[in-house]
Amino acid sequence: MSKDQYVIGVDYGSDSVRSVIVNAANGQEIASSVFNYPRWRDGLYCVPSENQFRQHPLDYIEGLETTIKDCIKIAGGEAIAQAIKGISVDTTGSTPVAVDATGTPLALLPQFQTNPNAMFVLWKDHTGIKEAEEINAHAENFEPNYLKYVGGIYSSEWFWAKLLHVVRVDSAVANALHSWVEHCDWVPFLLTGGTNVADIKRGRCSAGHKALWAEEFGGLPPDNFFSSLDPLLTGITSKLYTETYTADVAAGNLSAEWAQRLGLSTDVVIGTGAFDAHMGAVGGQIEPYFLSKVMGTSTCDILVAPSAEIDGKLVKGICGQVNGSVIPGMAGLEAGQSAFGDTYAWFKNLVSWPVNNLLAQSTLIDAATAEALKEELSELIIPELSRQAALLPIEETNELAIDWFNGRRTPDANQALKGVISGLNLGSDAPRVFRALAEATCFGAKSIVERFISEGIPVKGIIGIGGVAKKSPFVMQMMSDILGMPIRIHQFKHTCALGAAMFAAVVAGIYPDVEAAMQAMGRGFDVSYEPNAELNAVYEKRYQQYKILGSYIAQQTALKASTQLQNA
Repeated sequence: MSKDQYVIGVDYGSDSVRSVIVNAANGQEIASSVFNYPRWRDGLYCVPSENQFRQHPLDYIEGLETTIKDCIKIAGGEAIAQAIKGISVDTTGSTPVAVDATGTPLALLPQFQTNPNAMFVLWKDHTGIKEAEEINAHAENFEPNYLKYVGGIYSSEWFWAKLLHVVRVDSAVANALHSWVEHCDWVPFLLTGGTNVADIKRGRCSAGHKALWAEEFGGLPPDNFFSSLDPLLTGITSKLYTETYTADVAAGNLSAEWAQRLGLSTDVVIGTGAFDAHMGAVGGQIEPYFLSKVMGTSTCDILVAPSAEIDGKLVKGICGQVNGSVIPGMAGLEAGQSAFGDTYAWFKNLVSWPVNNLLAQSTLIDAATAEALKEELSELIIPELSRQAALLPIEETNELAIDWFNGRRTPDANQALKGVISGLNLGSDAPRVFRALAEATCFGAKSIVERFISEGIPVKGIIGIGGVAKKSPFVMQMMSDILGMPIRIHQFKHTCALGAAMFAAVVAGIYPDVEAAMQAMGRGFDVSYEPNAELNAVYEKRYQQYKILGSYIAQQTALKASTQLQNA
């Protein structure tokens, strides 16, 4: 392979999009650029108290163009641009949107430009909790069990619950909707200049893990499954798809319009899209039976196993198992936690309230100094809380928390559940509460590992990637101690983007398959955390306390829901 072949990986996260230019010969990052979504940053179209989180497609489009052009400029301009061979994209998910017959998101049309229901419904939007519950009850009446490959429980974070909720609450969007498309499928369609929604190549990853597509079913569940759930969905399957494509398949070539906008050639090949954690697992050099944990605002946990070895095994309560969703030829199994870094961010905002709200009223410092001080303290809070929390003794009587601040994803999805902090007393200061929250997120990770093992899927070790994995030795060492397993941290900072770049190298024909791209472009691991055996006994007792408290909270939540239903 010549040395002048480069690829671009685009990673859409919850708050921003990042693009990287990577040398396809060795995986070296040549340039990277990040774009924070301006409308999302300003809180537009979101109502957190109602679990409504929407993102405008313009945030995605502006970020795509800005970051790629920035990368090309940083890398050296036209000379680099001419050597770029492929682009692949990963996104959050399930993050779908209503589109018209041309594949245009409705929010890009004048009549819907400020309508949140016409925008992308972000993965952590839980407005469809009721709809998810109905899907779960409805599926019990059908044979085969259409939920068998998504752990047996459908989540409000996913494709169908979000679609059903939107068409129920917004008749204008329902009438204009021609199809329902995942973010990771729409961006490649955009880049290739698609004008017919029927031409969108739907990714195996998103379809299998979130939309109930399965090889056994010959595609999606039949139309009568959905029409009998709600007549509003009658005929919906004819507007969707039957075929799906793994991420090593090209979606097409860069369109003339986007080639001009980006300063690239129409010879650039665009890959079929997938979710961030799945491409991140590839970027993090996943191995069979190692759990790849992408740790950011939430976690998405990916395990791969040879398809022949997993044949016939169905893991309860996870987020799906799909052949080829990560590496073609292997089964991809997904789990995760709905709030991880989000839990720490919530506590940071809580303890920062006086700084954020009162400094501006100070008569002792000017406004510019107040703003600078606020920014400085914001950067110091989590590192200092971590340092102080690490000094605390680990005791059975410590404060205890449950990590369901954004519901529970795995095991056994239930987005109605809430976070809990117990055992508080007048000595419970910020570091002690922060430690309990960090412990809870690690206990949540342990419950996922236990579920895989109890269902006959071994977990040989943990591969940590993402922001928390890179930034928080405190949390990573605690997780290793609680799991009793070593954790290897991948050295590449933007691992999901690197995984996307690896897929771009495959679709561009630089490598014959994903495994070859991983071997050539993998950057290895730079940190390893080993469990402290002396802490095993106390953490096991703490974990049992976590399970007992969590069980109680789940029971009380179910009782409350039952009472509300009876009183309705």
